[in-house]
Amino acid sequence: MKLLIDADFIVYKSCAAAETEIDFGDDVIIVTSKFTEAYNKVKRELKKVHSAIWDSDEMILFFSDSTNFRKEIQADYKGHRNRKKPCGYKRVINALKDDYEVIIMPTLEADDAMGIYATKNPGNMICSPDKDMRQIPGKLYDMETITLISETTGPKWHLIQTLAGDQTDGYSGVNGIGIKRAEALFKEKGYSWKTVKDAFIEKDSDEETALINARLAKILTKDDYDFKNNKPIPWTPAADYKIDDGTGSEDETNT
Repeated sequence: MKLLIDADFIVYKSCAAAETEIDFGDDVIIVTSKFTEAYNKVKRELKKVHSAIWDSDEMILFFSDSTNFRKEIQADYKGHRNRKKPCGYKRVINALKDDYEVIIMPTLEADDAMGIYATKNPGNMICSPDKDMRQIPGKLYDMETITLISETTGPKWHLIQTLAGDQTDGYSGVNGIGIKRAEALFKEKGYSWKTVKDAFIEKDSDEETALINARLAKILTKDDYDFKNNKPIPWTPAADYKIDDGTGSEDETNT
């Protein structure tokens, strides 16, 4: 079993922790960092993850590409995240390529690359604290617990996030609806595109806005990617799109 690591998260926080601010006075402040300190912090974090999963054999590190296809769907996607990367970020990634397998897919975020790899190569484990990864069926380690995401739960979570939105990523969902309200609404009316569309329309929005939110929320799987042309396939639901809410499909969580 391979561990599919959200390395964006680990490298960012490790490099940020290695920064030191020096105030020279006279309106001059600089930020410095030691590469070895940042790199060693990353390796320690990776070792923690590897040690937590006793039956793992190999790690693959996933990073986001510098170009993001979601900005073609909505230009201001993650627009508030314009802070520069911490010192040494790119150098650390380049160094990791010598010691680990690193995957960066053109125009994709690390989440999407992990989702594609995990669904194309079942039996591995995604390691990420990002709740978005609950869309991908299979094993998920959120840095605290291991959960087996069912084939039914993944698509359901996508619809929930479409309604609830994600302010961190910059898409709003339906005004006044959060995760709990979305779950209650789907439980009442069913997990379907009609439920999603109606929720947007009831708040003076429209189906086009619903579709934009759904495409921004969707973490790609192997079925959402054109391998021949190396580009995402826009998520488009059928008018009667509905997720079967059968029994025996609950997630299993272990500490």
